[in-house]
Amino acid sequence: MHPILSQPRRLFWYVLVWTIPGILLAWTLVAVHSVAWSSALFFALPAVHLYGFILTSSYFVCRSLPIRQRTALRVVSVFGCASLLSSLLWILLCVFWSKIIGDATGYPDGVLIDRQLTSLLFVAALLLYLVSLLAHDVFIAFENIRSAERQQIASQLLARDAELQMLRSQINPHFLFNSLNSISALTSINAAAARDMAIELGSFYRKTLAISARQQINLGEEVELCKHFLKIEKIRFGQKLQVSWEIDPAALTAQVPAMFLQPLLENAIKHGICNLSDGGVVQIKSVIENSWLHIAISNPVDPESPSVIGTATGLKNFKARIHSLYQEKSRISWYKAHNNFYLDMIIPFEPVMAGSRND
Repeated sequence: MHPILSQPRRLFWYVLVWTIPGILLAWTLVAVHSVAWSSALFFALPAVHLYGFILTSSYFVCRSLPIRQRTALRVVSVFGCASLLSSLLWILLCVFWSKIIGDATGYPDGVLIDRQLTSLLFVAALLLYLVSLLAHDVFIAFENIRSAERQQIASQLLARDAELQMLRSQINPHFLFNSLNSISALTSINAAAARDMAIELGSFYRKTLAISARQQINLGEEVELCKHFLKIEKIRFGQKLQVSWEIDPAALTAQVPAMFLQPLLENAIKHGICNLSDGGVVQIKSVIENSWLHIAISNPVDPESPSVIGTATGLKNFKARIHSLYQEKSRISWYKAHNNFYLDMIIPFEPVMAGSRND
């Protein structure tokens, strides 16, 4: 269906616009042929509005001849014939309509328009149809551009989702592998602790199943999952592992990527606490500032260790995942200073509405 005819609001304005040339044609009949205003309007308004709808056929003519398939001969023959036939059809209908009104009103010769006016109307109709063809060609070109942009955006979204799934598949197994290695190590040292850790690990994964298919959750849910993760690690490290939480209550409503804090805490333990004989404190802070969610994680490191973050593969994967979600609206940095490792992250603050769920 024609874009104008498919929407009532557009159709209303289209009819209203064509009322203006209808009034001008009626004025011409009154001024030149001394036709009564009532008869002139009764003839001109339906006739002009009818041609307005005939012009919409040019949209389908342009559609039937895509630009890629056009040659000079095809354009002249198809567009020329369409213009001539449409204009001729309208003129014949106008003559027939003027005769009906002329006979009804007793107008001399039974018609309201003479041959000269008929010729002028034919030429005007022919030119208008050609202009309509050009206008619809431009409209279709922009329509194709918008369609291509939508397809490109859809393709980018699909590619981003595929990339996110790949990155998540690289990040999530780390915790499982490390936990299984810890359980294996504990079996020969503390069988009871190994058993407790296996139970906690199973419980943790049962809880993560509920959010595994969700791209985003609120920060409160993420914090609860991380606390459960740290409980598992606490079995392994005992008093060596201490945790300090400083979370702004308002930040708990922020939407964040599911399972994004856990690999950061795992990194802090693996490359920080694990290498220190006395252990240390992992600090997690989060505040809201000017519609931005700030998250900072710090942990002590061994000053004599050649590397505190290994190859940084996990952090690079994490940064790539966040960048895929937020593009240039995110900022992540990490550095070592004063025997501590610091990670700072800023993402847009998007609060979860009450009663809503992010799938």
